[in-house]
Amino acid sequence: MKKVGMVSLGCPKNTVDSERVLGDLVSSGYDLTQNEEDAEIIIVNTCGFIESAKKESVDTILEMARKKIDGKCRQLIVTGCLAERHTQELLDEIPEIDHLLGVGQYPQLKNILKENESDFNNRNHVATPAEFYESYTDRLMTTAFYTAYLKISEGCSNRCAFCIIPKMRGPMRSRSPESILAETENLAQRGVKELNIISQDTTMYGIDLAMKDGLVRLLREMSNVKGVEWIRLLYCYPTFINSGLIDYLASEEKVCRYIDVPLQHTHDEILKSMKRQETEGDVRKMLDELRLKIPDISLRTTFITGFPGETEEHFKHMLRFLCEMEFDHVGIFTYSDEEGTTAYDYPGRVPEEVKLERKNILMEFQKEIVLRKNKEKVGQVESVLVEGFDAQENYIMTGRLASQAPDIDGQVILEKCEAEPGEIIPMRITAAVDYDLVAEPVSKSVELVE
Repeated sequence: MKKVGMVSLGCPKNTVDSERVLGDLVSSGYDLTQNEEDAEIIIVNTCGFIESAKKESVDTILEMARKKIDGKCRQLIVTGCLAERHTQELLDEIPEIDHLLGVGQYPQLKNILKENESDFNNRNHVATPAEFYESYTDRLMTTAFYTAYLKISEGCSNRCAFCIIPKMRGPMRSRSPESILAETENLAQRGVKELNIISQDTTMYGIDLAMKDGLVRLLREMSNVKGVEWIRLLYCYPTFINSGLIDYLASEEKVCRYIDVPLQHTHDEILKSMKRQETEGDVRKMLDELRLKIPDISLRTTFITGFPGETEEHFKHMLRFLCEMEFDHVGIFTYSDEEGTTAYDYPGRVPEEVKLERKNILMEFQKEIVLRKNKEKVGQVESVLVEGFDAQENYIMTGRLASQAPDIDGQVILEKCEAEPGEIIPMRITAAVDYDLVAEPVSKSVELVE
């Protein structure tokens, strides 16, 4: 059977899409290869969220197109957000593309590939009726065996002025609780201990299914699955983080004391211009309740600098907020001007150098906050998920706390550790190094005493 290679770009939601496609192709008889030189069919699953992601996607497509000359590639398939957003431009500018599929055609790929040769006159499949996977139990995981992303919905019904996602992926559509629970059980049977819940707006789960407290009901069922030890919530927009959800997070041991809440800004004038649904007062009330009911919670957020109309006063307001709130993890992005969004036509452009300067200032303050908070952990005993030796520094063993999400947060450097990857063991924090921690194992008896 033909060998298929895939390059998956972008966010964890794209990762899940890629894993589901790979599983679909394997079950259809295709062989997979990680070496693009050996692949007869190459799939590039693209990201089209912001300018830097689009450039990376285009560069990768061009790189894979060269495999038609110096490799074994006979078919180049482009899928995902960039294909959805810039269909005709890609087909016009990169003739090496044999088939182009958007975010609503992933299940159709196996049928398209059944053709022996590309039909040059039928390269564009983006306009075909959308079709989505209901079952995800055939996913071919590309993450470590003990951790997985679990996507609970597709699309987004928010209308943030800076975001193109609703136009690319459509309104929010929750997966059925039954399909999610079946996937949870399947992943647990494969040895997955850590589930990272993802979507475009996790807290809205179930609203389109007329479910009251949909996310809490879903988490309650997932927490009953044997083998799952950590469940972490990502992409939780602040509007729907209510008391019911907070109370549940405080009571369920399997759900990590961690929540990712993308705020994007803190000044009411900018929030209104961004078409966000919350005010600074709403956000403060929500954060206060989280910390009151879950004192050890770790909070992650993201901010955007240089949104059109952002003045120095607006920026300083956000800086004061960041210093006051002392988040555990923060991602900072400079505003990216995306055609098709509401903000694309806004006046008050902020120069690129000012955007970057503001980003760097926020990151410098956040670095100091994280280092101080990490130093406060020294001497404490925490459960650590052992990940194994670092891919780049293969003599260093690493792991993560429940308060550290994979890839986006810091990690724990493990010393004197002989545990196997996937084990969750008690470890004493011995040092703090910027965003990372250093730890070593402790005996069970020491853990019980403490």
